[in-house]
Amino acid sequence: MKFKRRASLRGEITVPGDKSISHRSIMLGALADGTTEVSNFLQGADCRSSISCFQKMGVTIENTGDIVRIQGKGLRGLQAPCETLDVGNSGTTTRLMAGILAAQPFTSTINGDASIQKRPMGRIMEPLSLMGADITSLNGNDCAPLCIQGTSLHGIHYDSPVASAQVKSAILLAGLFAEGETSVTEPYLSRNHTELMFEAFGVSIRREGTTATVQPAARLDAQKIIVPGDISSAAYFIVAGLITPNSCITIRNVGINPTRDGILEVCRAMGADITVEQTNVRTGEPSADITVRTSILHGTTIEGAIIPKLIDELPILAVLACFADGTTVIRDAQELKVKESNRIDIMVRYLSAMGADIEGTEDGMIIRGGRPLHGASIDSSLDHRIAMSFAIAALNAEGDTEITGAEVVNISYPEFYQDLERL
Repeated sequence: MKFKRRASLRGEITVPGDKSISHRSIMLGALADGTTEVSNFLQGADCRSSISCFQKMGVTIENTGDIVRIQGKGLRGLQAPCETLDVGNSGTTTRLMAGILAAQPFTSTINGDASIQKRPMGRIMEPLSLMGADITSLNGNDCAPLCIQGTSLHGIHYDSPVASAQVKSAILLAGLFAEGETSVTEPYLSRNHTELMFEAFGVSIRREGTTATVQPAARLDAQKIIVPGDISSAAYFIVAGLITPNSCITIRNVGINPTRDGILEVCRAMGADITVEQTNVRTGEPSADITVRTSILHGTTIEGAIIPKLIDELPILAVLACFADGTTVIRDAQELKVKESNRIDIMVRYLSAMGADIEGTEDGMIIRGGRPLHGASIDSSLDHRIAMSFAIAALNAEGDTEITGAEVVNISYPEFYQDLERL
């Protein structure tokens, strides 16, 4: 894809359904009794990987586009897959599904693309093993492919060294099948979509501070779920509206779960003109219409407890910082190194190529804003968030910018370029 500077961006859009909630709706729907109906399901490649994996375990899933219907098999109804469970590029599918598979009465193998085969799975293998799980990294490097021999599990209390919703959710999902209660304590509170969906499906879960505790479940009751728009997808248009001259963008029905809305907090701290009008609360998930206007911005520090609330938005926030006066410092973001790519290295490399004053650190970035950007050749590194971040940067850079591997946005936002063009 090639991009040029744009004079303004104006209009309304609706971003796709939340990726995290869409994944979890498939998994809990598969384990529930009855038919779960999911509206505004994200039709990205990652979420389709979750559908495919559970279909291979005997779950009937009807995907008509906007609505997905899952004929639940009950907690003990999954069947042994006849082939490897292919998760594609989806770390969420890999880690959360491992928690479920650890308790099943069969052996399964999880594998995915080249990126998945490099992402760290030891962080879920350790706590699940403490629960009695039998998980082997077939290449001996704590990465996929993983072979999981289902077994009887027992509850544990796990002090997680990282604030990760994927780690927490893998343990809590395993806890549904374990003997005794299972709890996870995090250093900071990560996104809580699993806990909210557990409550909706009738699971006994208790939340106190950064600790979540689940009791073993007898059954889950099927639900109707309306998935709000994904704030991680909305983030690109929030930043685009703030840094592109003469712009005003409204994004409809965006999820603003308090464990996910860190980008709004940071943008406001930088002087952003943002209006949030709450529209609904569905399945415990609040949503809102968000309007952003071109703003004069200043640098800030992003660190500590807010990092888990915007970990996926840090690449586009690095772009935002290039257009702010003064220095922006991002700390405590080591997780960026083990995403679909090493997002610290990639953002520093290509924003520097565009003329930004940016340096990487062991756990983040330092961006000195105010320098004009110019076009460059960008390799997406097969990372959807890298491709979308540099598309927004390119709209505000002199000359042409070319992004190779641009089609990788299909992982989370298949209509991204069309929505951008409409604005």
